[in-house]
Amino acid sequence: MVNMITDGHGKEPEDCSLKKPPSILQVVEELKELWGMAIPITAMNCVVYIRAMVSVLFLGRLGSLELAGGALSIGFTNITGYSVLVGLASGLEPVCSQAFGSRNWDLLSLSLQQTILILLTASIPISILWINLQPIMLFLGQDASITSMAATYCLYSLPDLLTNTLLQPLRVYLRSQGITKPMMYCSVLAVLFHVPLNMLLVMVMKLGVPGVAMASVLTNLNMVILMSGYIYISGRCRLKWTFGVKNVISGLGPLLKLAIPSCLGICLEWWWYEIMIVLAGYLPNPTVAVAATAILIQTTSLMYTVPMGLAACVSTRVGNELGAGKPYKAKLAALVALGCAFIIGIMNVTWTAILRDRWAGLFTKDELVGVLVAAVMPIMGLCELGNCPQTTGCGVLRGAAKPAVGARINLGSFYCIGTPVAVGLAFWLNVGFSGLWYGLLSAQAACVVSILYVILLRTDWEAEALRARKLTSVEMTMNGTCHGGAGGDHEKEEKEGLLNAENV
Repeated sequence: MVNMITDGHGKEPEDCSLKKPPSILQVVEELKELWGMAIPITAMNCVVYIRAMVSVLFLGRLGSLELAGGALSIGFTNITGYSVLVGLASGLEPVCSQAFGSRNWDLLSLSLQQTILILLTASIPISILWINLQPIMLFLGQDASITSMAATYCLYSLPDLLTNTLLQPLRVYLRSQGITKPMMYCSVLAVLFHVPLNMLLVMVMKLGVPGVAMASVLTNLNMVILMSGYIYISGRCRLKWTFGVKNVISGLGPLLKLAIPSCLGICLEWWWYEIMIVLAGYLPNPTVAVAATAILIQTTSLMYTVPMGLAACVSTRVGNELGAGKPYKAKLAALVALGCAFIIGIMNVTWTAILRDRWAGLFTKDELVGVLVAAVMPIMGLCELGNCPQTTGCGVLRGAAKPAVGARINLGSFYCIGTPVAVGLAFWLNVGFSGLWYGLLSAQAACVVSILYVILLRTDWEAEALRARKLTSVEMTMNGTCHGGAGGDHEKEEKEGLLNAENV
């Protein structure tokens, strides 16, 4: 196997001895790099979480029917729309991060435009589903009055598909270049106007549920405007909109091969939590079970903001270093991030055990709900012990342009292991509510073991660096043709080297 990899720009190759343990100084430097990006991203995720909570609070002020209809619509739009758009946009992560690492500015700009086109195309069937929410829910036996309110909320949320078509790729595009603090500031500024917008549209103009939906759309639109304005004014991003339609469309195939598995990996996990709510509705005393599930899932969503930010940033770090031809640093970034994820998981286990008897009181005064939440909180904490490194590991796989591996792991873990365990324990063995969460625990355990096996034992980092160079060495010319950045003989040698490295 080759031990020296060039950076693709004629510089001296880097010593990539991956068996040499990292020094403390190298670990500290990587921690600075990683958390310098992760802290602003985590803060941004928390701000977005607060925005969603504000919308729920205003729905609650309108009445129980409005709250139920809005909650139904939010769940439906998450499953059918936002999860799909976020997943497809995540396919941009390996291309952008590796292109930035290799300083391929044309590929960076082109892939952004292609992702926007992919999301715009995906929004068409999603919008058809949203428009037909009412007949779909009535067919499934949902209450007519709740369904009518949900359909209203969903209809006024339609413009949010367009805003997310731009917002999600812009987030990945900026993050892949290490531009995280400006993203955080843009999100904070947009969310600061979210409460006044809700008060204006809901309380002053008396628009009700449509007002809550419109406020969310306008807040996301403000984020898009602020981020686009930053890109234009700062000049830090070498964004070019000079590619013709033919260039953008002709290169969609390779990007789709990354976007579709990324989408599946994210959706499969996202949807499983929604399935948990549905299964809770079939337990004895379903009202209490669903209420407890809602509190626990809101809690996991809050905890998820940290590993989600960490996963996004390690994806960038791994992609940047592989694109720059530095497999040692890519591996170091992965190991440091996984170590941080385990520490975060241990912290989650600790606080969920300590606050198990008090936590439900923040959400409800119902004693039965509180008892269920208290019984499951330690199990949920153990789930996070697996969820944190699992989420981070998926970020590593995306950065290495291997999202299909993460998708297969999520499919096998959540649906071939987690679902049978949850259904078997909760219904066949009459364990009840806790059985659903033991199912989640088994799924998370299978996920983290599989991902750690792939990353620590099965990943050839030198071969991944060669793959990254091959991915980013293509330059798009203005007449729509593609050619490699190297000469014919050199390109042949490089391909042979890649095959040899992958076969070792």
